[in-house]
Amino acid sequence: MSRRALRRLRGEQRGQEPLGPGALQFGFRDDDDAEEEGPKRGPGARRLRGAGKEGVQVNNRFELINIEDLEEGPVVNGESLPTDAVVSGSKRRSQSGGAGPKKDGEEAGRAAPLEQSSTSGKLRKKKKKQKNKKNAPGETLENGLEDIDRILERIEDSGGPRRPSPQPLSARRHVLYVEHRHLNPDTELKRYFGARAVLGEQRPRQRQRVYPKCTWLTTPKSTWPRYSKPGLSMRLLESKKGLSYFAFEHSEEYQQTQHKFLAAVESMEPNNIVVLLQTSPYHVDSLLQLSDACRFQDDQEMARDLVERALYSMECAFHPLFSLTSGACRLDYRRPENRSFYLALYKHLSFLEKRGCPRTALEYCKLILSLEPDEDPLCMLLLVDHLALRARSYEYLVRLFEEWEAHRNLSQLPNFAFSVPLAYFLLSQQADLPDQELGPTREKASLLLRQALTMFPGVLMPLLEYCSVRPDAAVAGHHFFGPSAEISQPPALRQLVSLYLGRSHFLWKEAATMSWLEENVREVLRAVDAGDPAVGECESRRKVLYQRAPRNIHRHVILSEIKEAVAALPPDVTTQSVMGFDPLPPPDTIYSYTRPERLSPVSRGNTIALFFRSLLPSYTTEGERPEDGGAEGLDRNQGLNRLMLAVRDMMATFHFYDPEAPHEAHAEGDGEWD
Repeated sequence: MSRRALRRLRGEQRGQEPLGPGALQFGFRDDDDAEEEGPKRGPGARRLRGAGKEGVQVNNRFELINIEDLEEGPVVNGESLPTDAVVSGSKRRSQSGGAGPKKDGEEAGRAAPLEQSSTSGKLRKKKKKQKNKKNAPGETLENGLEDIDRILERIEDSGGPRRPSPQPLSARRHVLYVEHRHLNPDTELKRYFGARAVLGEQRPRQRQRVYPKCTWLTTPKSTWPRYSKPGLSMRLLESKKGLSYFAFEHSEEYQQTQHKFLAAVESMEPNNIVVLLQTSPYHVDSLLQLSDACRFQDDQEMARDLVERALYSMECAFHPLFSLTSGACRLDYRRPENRSFYLALYKHLSFLEKRGCPRTALEYCKLILSLEPDEDPLCMLLLVDHLALRARSYEYLVRLFEEWEAHRNLSQLPNFAFSVPLAYFLLSQQADLPDQELGPTREKASLLLRQALTMFPGVLMPLLEYCSVRPDAAVAGHHFFGPSAEISQPPALRQLVSLYLGRSHFLWKEAATMSWLEENVREVLRAVDAGDPAVGECESRRKVLYQRAPRNIHRHVILSEIKEAVAALPPDVTTQSVMGFDPLPPPDTIYSYTRPERLSPVSRGNTIALFFRSLLPSYTTEGERPEDGGAEGLDRNQGLNRLMLAVRDMMATFHFYDPEAPHEAHAEGDGEWD
């Protein structure tokens, strides 16, 4: 048996003996020195095996576990990792390890680090000498890290085929992708005014918030009533082709509140809605209707607060699978329960735009459009270009036009026909645009603008009038852009042009934009005088495509409240009653429940009841209540009984004029008319 094996056997036997008080020592020496000083070792020391000429004296055999691993080095996929990297890792782990004993071995623990640091320094010197022998003299520690990177690459190559690198985040996102951070107007206001100016007064209030959940659409306020579930919920109807179809639902209690709301609306008295909100503070339709009443009275702050409360009520009712950002969740506008969410989002969007937050308004516009992009019940395509230009999101507008032009024919809408070339032109005006892209972008903008002027010549003269620009005599006197171009427009096209000019005319007032417009107008006149066949084709298309506007465009015009566009609505729309909480409902509405019918007082010939019904549509006499729902009739009219009594007292004080009764002559009425 060799001397080394004999020493190893003796070290194992000595390692089982109890340790002495001075045994916590480490010694590092070569094999030759160890052989010479072998008899001088302490009774509890051991020597490391398989370490070449280096050895380690330890007093605890459990310490040999990590040391042997360091000397041998780990093996991954048949290749051994560098020992230096593993040693440095174990060194960091040992430095962050637990503390030693504190009672009996406290004095020994103070002396051990000094000896251990000196011996560990010797070990590091030995390792550096061996490394310098193997590596070139000019290499540094970074080479070892590069070796580890190469080893990891070999491990990935051996593990299987490499996955393709992910595409940029902007390329993976859908064109209607909604970002949560842009739904908060404070994010945009911080960019303009700074976080201290925006959140200075909000920070102490948020600590005292006791609302049940965090929401993305609105921030609950401490002035709101305490939230309690009003009976509004959402359910998943079906999932097909990667899309999920949801619908809001009304409980029986919420349905009763909805019936009271309809009766209050028919009374044409806002105070009745106020009374209803005292008992149901989070009824959505009541909040939206009262918001319109406050807005008509120029109380914009209260109107905005009521819309935010309605959004909060509906967001608290979201289904767990309903996502605002995925673009794969659908809400059918034909269901009356879903329309409140559409209208609340649109009204909130309008307030954000007036508040000076076009980027946030653009995000809400994309959200509304993503709920039903094919039908587009509120026709948000007439608004998204305006918000994109105001928010300076020119790349987004160009991307939307390029992706949707093939299947939606966006160039047939006057707003897209003029906004997209304007976006290209503004992109060419940016200083950070490379020189090789500057020329093509400007040419693309001019080409699209000439096509828009050829297709919609009736836009130019009203646009110049809005911008207070006097046109050139050659342009004003030409038959293509003259007054006949505006008069000959079909009714539906005139309505779209009025909507676009009333909303976006100020975007063309810049001097550079006007000069660019003038250049392209002269180019179009040259093409018209030269007999370009595209001019005749555009004229024939105008006569065919714009005869009758669909219902969603009329709904959008009513919600926009732009005077020029509202004046261009057809008579069949302006003559019918339009409710603010449900403007122009679809003819194929899907009702989940119906309002109970009431007997008409005209059939009974009750003149007094008919008179009170003209004042209060919710008024019903005792004999007119349903036979099977007498108690329900009392409950429905309980909130208005006091108001009806007040009206009856008012009617009791009326005095009717009797022409046959004698009356006193006035002092100034003695003269005759003959």
